[in-house]
Amino acid sequence: MSKRPGSVTIISWIFIAFCGIVLLRSLLPAADAAAGQRIAEFRSGHPILYALTYIGPGLAVVCGVFMLRGCNWARWLLVVWMGFHVIIGFLHSPWSTLAHCLLFAAAIYFLFRRAAAAYFRGSRAEPPQI
Repeated sequence: MSKRPGSVTIISWIFIAFCGIVLLRSLLPAADAAAGQRIAEFRSGHPILYALTYIGPGLAVVCGVFMLRGCNWARWLLVVWMGFHVIIGFLHSPWSTLAHCLLFAAAIYFLFRRAAAAYFRGSRAEPPQI
């Protein structure tokens, strides 16, 4: 297996750290009663969207962990999830998605470079020994 590129390590840990914090924050109780009331209303009115507040960050953490282990499916799943996240964010608020678009572009660039592609191919990228 080829050596893990630094860009893959950094991107993986960014997603593990930030999405882990988001997931942990969504699991903690609300700080005040008004926020708790808004969360309860959102939970009862939009159960699928409420479930996505846990599924999205959890998926990103899983992808980050498995990208550190060299799993190609995790790289593709992270890119698909990020693309979905950017599209949904754009539909919600077009002006606030600039940071997500920049992160998405950087992740695509660094996760699909030659060194990263060789890392995710693993031992299959090595020519057979005669």
